[in-house]
Amino acid sequence: MTKSERTKNFIIERMAEIFNKRGYAGTTMADVEIITGLSRGGIYGNFENKEVMALAVFDYNLSKLCKAIRDQMLVANSYHDKILVYAKVYKALYEDDFILGGSPILNTATEADDTNSLLKERAASASKAWQNCMMEFIVAGIESGEFKRDIDIDQITFSILSLIEGGLMLSRVANDRSRMDQIMSTVEGMMNSIHA
Repeated sequence: MTKSERTKNFIIERMAEIFNKRGYAGTTMADVEIITGLSRGGIYGNFENKEVMALAVFDYNLSKLCKAIRDQMLVANSYHDKILVYAKVYKALYEDDFILGGSPILNTATEADDTNSLLKERAASASKAWQNCMMEFIVAGIESGEFKRDIDIDQITFSILSLIEGGLMLSRVANDRSRMDQIMSTVEGMMNSIHA
């Protein structure tokens, strides 16, 4: 790894929590200088602008989320359990804050909806990839006989994703951990309802 790559990674790692908590608009270049200890010239030598940095930080935070999901998927024994991994990881986001500031998809989508088209597109792409992956598990579960054949795959997938992301947001806003337990219970009920 070159010195430039190490510096770039250092900036991304140092700024991961700040961008995820404060967002793009709430993070200034002065914040970046203070948190990294680098001069503005040193920062711009690695990132063309703040937006490019924010995109890199989003990708970094998303990769941490994806890794947590992949790690738990490895021990899931059924398609039912694989889908529940998403809810379990999001519950851990609330409880353990292993990605400081919560879900990068939720945080970025909420902030960038009307303010930054590139960040909005990145969050939308991540959400769509998550939805497609979950749909693949449901289809595989149908083909294996684990799930009913007559379910509306789009509806169940969208409902589960909405519950998980929305549940995390409402739990954090209300500062109420029990909301994530309620969401887990609801998602499990939905999954049980599609079992063959």
